[in-house]
Amino acid sequence: MDGSRPIIIIKKKAAHGGHHGGAWKVAYADFVTAMMALFIVLWLLNTSKPVKEAIAGYFKDPAGTANKMGSTKVGTADNLAISKDDMPKLKEELEKAISRVPNFEKIKDQIEMTITPEGLRIELLETETGTFFGIGNSAPSENGKELLSLLAHELGKLPNHLYIEGHTDSKPYGGSGEYGNWELSTDRANAARRLMQRDGLRADEVSQVRGYADQLLRKRDEPLASSNRRISVIVQNLEIKPGQPEETPDKPEAPTPVETPPKKD
Repeated sequence: MDGSRPIIIIKKKAAHGGHHGGAWKVAYADFVTAMMALFIVLWLLNTSKPVKEAIAGYFKDPAGTANKMGSTKVGTADNLAISKDDMPKLKEELEKAISRVPNFEKIKDQIEMTITPEGLRIELLETETGTFFGIGNSAPSENGKELLSLLAHELGKLPNHLYIEGHTDSKPYGGSGEYGNWELSTDRANAARRLMQRDGLRADEVSQVRGYADQLLRKRDEPLASSNRRISVIVQNLEIKPGQPEETPDKPEAPTPVETPPKKD
């Protein structure tokens, strides 16, 4: 008998299902990702406008918008919160936008912006012949329509509420009947509101429409001056609740009460 050892060959059977590998994991991960995307889209459709704008702002400018939490960037469609401290920047951005109006050189002296405790006050001042409204007319002129539309487009990006005011000079209204400066100032403010809401403002953005007639003259010592006739658009500070404006600088001071001496018997 040969003394060499026998050669033993051991064969292992492969486990069932080994040929599937990990492909199912990739498919499952794709499914979960798609479901997450669906839920995010459904959530976005039901969020408020400021949240949508904040998210859009992040993807447009991740560095700038993310650092500011989407809250104070001025001058773009990503605007969300214009507080009292942001008003100078808003004023600067609006001035740049208005300067691009084709006939800006002719009307630039009739546009005035000032920062007040109430917010940013934008005033469209009239000339002797009328720039934004015709004399005694409550319908905006072409200049008025163009500028109010531009303001609506820019201010419609903000969550701030607006006040719109109408003012006249002290010259009595020349029309007949009971229609006078009170009605004219209010009608002009309402005409500005309608046009601006049509061209960019949110439906709830204007919180007050005010008609003052000649009670808040811009030039008190010249009551008939044409610049007393004006439309004012006030961008309200976010710190002020709608319907509760702060007192503006051009409001007349309350008269000091005078004591009447007692009558002698």
